[in-house]
Amino acid sequence: MKADQPALGFLFLVLLLSRPVLAALSDGAVLYQRHCAVCHGAEGNGGVGIPLNLPDFLAVASDDYLRATLREGRPGRVMPAFSAFDQGAVDAIIAYMRSWSGQPGPHYSADSLAGRPERGAKLFATHCAACHGDKGQGGAGTGVTFSRPRQAPVMAPALDNPGFQRSVSDAMLKATLLRGREGTPMPAINALGLAEADADDLVAYLRKLAPDLPAKTPDLDPIIQFESAYEFEQTLENLKQAVIGRNFRIIREQYFEEGLAAGGEENRRQVMLYFCNFAFLNEALALDPRVGLFLPCRVTVVETDQGVQVMSINPQNLSRLFNNNELDEACQQMHDLYAEIIEEATL
Repeated sequence: MKADQPALGFLFLVLLLSRPVLAALSDGAVLYQRHCAVCHGAEGNGGVGIPLNLPDFLAVASDDYLRATLREGRPGRVMPAFSAFDQGAVDAIIAYMRSWSGQPGPHYSADSLAGRPERGAKLFATHCAACHGDKGQGGAGTGVTFSRPRQAPVMAPALDNPGFQRSVSDAMLKATLLRGREGTPMPAINALGLAEADADDLVAYLRKLAPDLPAKTPDLDPIIQFESAYEFEQTLENLKQAVIGRNFRIIREQYFEEGLAAGGEENRRQVMLYFCNFAFLNEALALDPRVGLFLPCRVTVVETDQGVQVMSINPQNLSRLFNNNELDEACQQMHDLYAEIIEEATL
């Protein structure tokens, strides 16, 4: 009988849970899998996004912090803002995350800490900048596959990010410094020979950080499009030569309707040309593996009653689509390259 007591106790606990709580957990699991798992992992173990199912993270992350994070996101750092979620959806996701540890979140005072930012800056440069960046801008890339050493399980987050700064309290920052985060490169500060007063100084410095945000760009055309001065076959051949001339390798060409129309019935005046520069591909994937959705590069040649059109997506939109400012320069380079290739093929 004694051997069954833990199981009976668990059953009793489940019976005590109200239906609304059970419903919230169920809804939260669905919402998490639908909106969060693709980046943070099906069980919160991380991927493009940081791992959330870490005991040290759940122990210091308050519900207020999680709510604000879902609302604010991390501008320019992959994590979007889920501003359309109502309060019930936000609380359901948080309840589901809490089920991983079975412990409630901590409560913190909203008071600011009275540290010395000048001294905190020196401590940060000595102990934190190697991972979090010299200005708190975080590690480069998203932290998966191409963009980090395999032994490092987490890329350091951006501490200067406005979404993070608005979400986190001084007390939570201090608790994180004192506790560290096992399973990541983040140690407790006592392991570095630092004391509690040093945590206050570090927090005071962190509150001084401000990101160098790129200027807001106007709405951009979704595609790059040129009208060709040549016949269809000549335009396609010009395109191939322009691609090869810029050190790209042609991967394949296919009819636009391939797989959509019966074999042999495709419109043969609509062709997609796929090409790739593998060095650039590796660099782009290191910044954000989701770029792979748009690689290899592709340009479409279409003949209509109005003439021959050559078009591609506009890569300048990708950094905004993925909420990743690190892609800005690569996207601009790719836009210019697409425009040069298509212009050369059509003029």
